[in-house]
Amino acid sequence: MICRSSLTQQNLEDGLKFILHSPFTFINNARLFATAAHGATGQKRKYTGEPYIHHPLCVASLVFMATGDVITTAAALLHDVVEDTQITLPDIRREFGDDIAGLVGSLTDVSRPEDGNRAARKAIDRAHIAQADPRAKSVKLADLIDNTRTIVAYDREFAMVYLAEKALLLKVLKDGNRTLLTRAKKTLKNGSEALSRPIEGHAHE
Repeated sequence: MICRSSLTQQNLEDGLKFILHSPFTFINNARLFATAAHGATGQKRKYTGEPYIHHPLCVASLVFMATGDVITTAAALLHDVVEDTQITLPDIRREFGDDIAGLVGSLTDVSRPEDGNRAARKAIDRAHIAQADPRAKSVKLADLIDNTRTIVAYDREFAMVYLAEKALLLKVLKDGNRTLLTRAKKTLKNGSEALSRPIEGHAHE
């Protein structure tokens, strides 16, 4: 598994090592819980086919190396569990307590298909995270960093829509971790620049 971001590869590897061998029981429990929850659905990363847990692990590595906060790191491991699996927020609260459950709740999209088109739903979800604890916003920034590079690399057409949405999202994440905010801005800038370049082999078509 390779986590990509503007953090150095060594930093990310150090963060991942901490998460995989954490001295904190609740970090290990969160990792195992998320692995089981995503694994039970057979969920894979859309573009790479990797087990989905690779994404929360990369997000959590980014969060830990930027913040050093173990509660936020645990929430990062769990950030997609309620949205993508059969696990509920009461399940998270029972297993991990109110603080982590609150962060996961803030990171879970609240829009529904009946709320309108994609733009309308994204606006609802931005308003939801805008009210969140800064720690949840830090996880959201790490999520953006990890997803952006994959989407730009594998789906240029969708990436144009995605980058515009994330530029709007950044406006409500400004009180997240400063390091992650700076890196998120740089990741979006790099993504936009990559899309502006012709695809290799097609420059003269």
